[in-house]
Amino acid sequence: MSRRIILVADANALTVPRSAAGATSAPSGVLLDTLERPLRDLRISVTDRCNFRCVYCMPREVFDKDHPFLPHSALLTFEEIERVAKRFVAHGVEKIRLTGGEPLLRKNIEHLVERLAALTTPDGRPLDLTLTTNGSLLARKARSLKDAGLTRVTVSLDALDDALFRRMNDADFAVADVLDGIAAAEGVGLAPLKVNMVVKRGTNDAEILPLARHFRGSGIVLRFIEYMDVGTSNGWNMVEVLPSADVVARIHAQFPLVPLEAHSAAETAQRWAYADGAGEIGVISSVTRAFCGTCTRARLSTEGKVYLCLFASAGYDLRALVRGNATDDDVDDAIAHIWQGRADRYSQLRGSGAAQLPSGDGSRIEMSYIGG
Repeated sequence: MSRRIILVADANALTVPRSAAGATSAPSGVLLDTLERPLRDLRISVTDRCNFRCVYCMPREVFDKDHPFLPHSALLTFEEIERVAKRFVAHGVEKIRLTGGEPLLRKNIEHLVERLAALTTPDGRPLDLTLTTNGSLLARKARSLKDAGLTRVTVSLDALDDALFRRMNDADFAVADVLDGIAAAEGVGLAPLKVNMVVKRGTNDAEILPLARHFRGSGIVLRFIEYMDVGTSNGWNMVEVLPSADVVARIHAQFPLVPLEAHSAAETAQRWAYADGAGEIGVISSVTRAFCGTCTRARLSTEGKVYLCLFASAGYDLRALVRGNATDDDVDDAIAHIWQGRADRYSQLRGSGAAQLPSGDGSRIEMSYIGG
């Protein structure tokens, strides 16, 4: 008798036909979406909580003390995350990034890192296992993360000026403590280390040169991210977007830059090297220069929903499969069906001035829920 797996993208049910035998062979070859983009990267959110209240991500007036965060029982367990990650790796994922919220708030996160670090691609290669953090707990966690098998980290830092940084994180957290975390990560070999700065015109754009000056020659890659219209709570306004071209021009005027080739076609950042050999910077321009055409990323939320775009409004529930009677073949089929139906290209449509954008009803998922 034929079986069918039911996946729900919020209100929209999808069906995945199964063979009469109720089983399929292990996935092979390249899994492509409707725009022929392969599945290569998986971002896993391990918590929807954060100890910062950054104005562009989790503004305090929305995420206040009464905000209903997910109960622990709703979160995927480490065993469940490992199982789902294995199925994504079987489908071609080569890189896993742990995100949040703030992932280091998840209790015993090192145990999950150890589980994921043991995974290999079908041809036996280790995964590129990374983590993005605000750095607040990194000084105390760096050694245990490295020992568990984490490859490297990316740290968010939006200003060097302490007073401005405290205002932006809205948690009275000092720059010096983030810098201590960066130093600790470097010290244990979580490298190459990257630092991300979200640039908001009129708020912290005066910090572009101080940050560039601070990290020049350090071996750390500083990346500047355009302020994005993610979710619905950050009050995004195009007026506050400083185009990456302007960021590059400001730095180039002080420290001449030369363009670099991308490491891969799916790389989101444009790379620039200091002409004097003092390292490189990157710019991520999802507002002014969409890279949807080469996007190879899927996102797994902390409660087990798969999202196909940072600007998505609906996710596909894998938790119901994992906590039900689904076999690994069932999960494989579900992942394949989700990815092969993917057509998301929000930033590209926004940039083209499309009259009808996805999620036009204002229901886009928040960045703090599925990571950046």
